[in-house]
Amino acid sequence: MFRTSNWFKFILCVILSSGIATAGNFGSMPFAFWKGLGNPPVTYLVVAGGGGGGADAGGGGGAGGLLTSTVTLNVGTTYTITVGSGGSGTPPASGATGGNGGNSVISGTGLTTITAIGGGGGGDYSSSNGQNGGSGGGGGGSNMLGGNGTTGQGNNGSPGVTSAAPNYYAGAGGGATSAGSSASFPSVGGSGYTTSISGTSKTYAGGGQGGYVITIGGTAGDGTAGSGNTGGTAGNNTGAGGGGGGWGNFNTASGGAGGSGIVILSYPSTFPAASSVTNGTLTTVGGYKIYTFLTSGSITF
Repeated sequence: MFRTSNWFKFILCVILSSGIATAGNFGSMPFAFWKGLGNPPVTYLVVAGGGGGGADAGGGGGAGGLLTSTVTLNVGTTYTITVGSGGSGTPPASGATGGNGGNSVISGTGLTTITAIGGGGGGDYSSSNGQNGGSGGGGGGSNMLGGNGTTGQGNNGSPGVTSAAPNYYAGAGGGATSAGSSASFPSVGGSGYTTSISGTSKTYAGGGQGGYVITIGGTAGDGTAGSGNTGGTAGNNTGAGGGGGGWGNFNTASGGAGGSGIVILSYPSTFPAASSVTNGTLTTVGGYKIYTFLTSGSITF
C-alpha cells in the first residue's frame, strides 16, 4: 500500500510532468493558469488627445487619432500605456493656433508599438492653417486651409470661409469617421467613433466646430458648447477637438482646449486578471475583463 507521503509524491510528479507547473512556479496558481490558457487576445481602443481650437474666428481642433483592433499580448511582459493630453486652447490673440494633442501609445517587448497621433490644432483667422494630426484642425475664418489627418486614424479639417460676409466662419476639425465640413454655416466638426468596448456605448474623437460670428465660439467635438467668444473645451478622455474662438474681437475670442485621450483593453474573462496594473481600472462586463487607462500607466498579464 501507498503511504500518504507516497501519494503526495505521486501527485506532485504528475503535476510537474504536465507542463502546467514546474518546480520554479509550483504554488503560483495565477501564472500556472495563464500558462495553461496561453496568451490573451486583447481588443484595444487607443485614442490620442484632441487638438485645441484656434483664436479669433479660429478653426476647430482636430480629434485625436483613434486605433482599434485585436492583438495577442504575452504573459509575463510589462506593457507601457501612454495617454495623450488634450491640445491647449489659444488665448485671445491674432496669429494664435490651437495646440496639437498628445499621442497615446501601447508599447512593450515583442509588440509592434501602437501609436495614435494627437489631433491637429485649429488655425487662426488670418495667419495660420489648421495643423496636421490624427485628424486635422480646421482652417481659420479667412480662407485658411484645414490640416491633414493620419490615414487609418482620422480625417482632414475643413477650410475657413469668407464668402458669406458678414458671417465669416472658420473651418472644423476632422473626426475619427468623417472630415470636417465647411459646406454650410457654421462649419460642422467631423463625426467620432462609437463603441461599447468599455461596457457602455460611448463616442470618442469628434472634431471641433470652428468659431463663427461675434460672441459665438464653436462647439467642441464632444458636444460641449462654447461660452460667449470662447470655444467649447472638450471633456477629459474623449479625444475630442476643442471649439474655435468666435469672430470679430481679438481681445476676447479664444479657442477651447481639446480633450485628453484614453486607452482601453478588453479580453475574455476565461483568462485571469492581470498580475500587475498601474493607473488602470478593472471592470468585468458581459464575459470580458476590461482595463481602462485615463492616465498613463502599465499592465503585466
